[in-house]
Order: sequence, then C-alpha cells, then structure tokens
Amino acid sequence: TADRPMRIGVVACGYADGYPRHAPTGTPIAVDGVMTRVVGRVSMDMLTVDLTPCPNAGIGSSVELWGDQVKVDDVAEASGTIGYELMCALARRVPVVIVPPGASTMQPALRTGSYGR
Repeated sequence: TADRPMRIGVVACGYADGYPRHAPTGTPIAVDGVMTRVVGRVSMDMLTVDLTPCPNAGIGSSVELWGDQVKVDDVAEASGTIGYELMCALARRVPVVIVPPGASTMQPALRTGSYGR
C-alpha cells in the first residue's frame, strides 16, 4: 500500500538478479540521475520505485541500483547486509561493465555477462 499518492515505476530487476530481497521501502535508488526510493517488496524479476520526484521518467529511463550516485553500502545497510555481499550476489544474467578510473561509462574497458562466473 502506498503511503501517499505517487507515481510508481517498475524496474526489470529483482532478487533473481542479485538485488536484495529484503530491501525495504525507502531503499535509495536513482532514476534518470534523480534520487528516489524503492517502494513495496522486491519480487523475483522486478521491483517498484517512487517516480514522483522524477516527472520525466518513463520507459527506457536509466536506473542506478548502486554505483556513482547510489552507494552500494547504503543499499546494503537498508537491506540489513554489507556491500560485499551484494556485489557477490550478482546473478549470471546481469551484464557487468568494468570501466577504468577516469574513463567514460560510454567507453567500457570490458563488457561481459559472466565476469568470471
């Protein structure tokens, strides 16, 4: 149940991808560079986010689960774990892009779907 009127978005990522199943409402997430929050429960293949602070968000919007803007340790703390556990829990179906320091994310050094897995 929403705690107030809001616009809700569905993100195609869930605990089968390695996102923490216990992430509660309020866990930080960024949509199109705007900080917002997870709302509701994380499902196997999707999660829902509050798009109220992101009026231009829609299909194809970028979502940062953790990275430069959303710190993995903040997501981990909200979920009752540590960042290392989240990094180790990434599923094989999640593409991993390794970008060297100072490089643009548009110029990945390595792109792999398995990252040694």
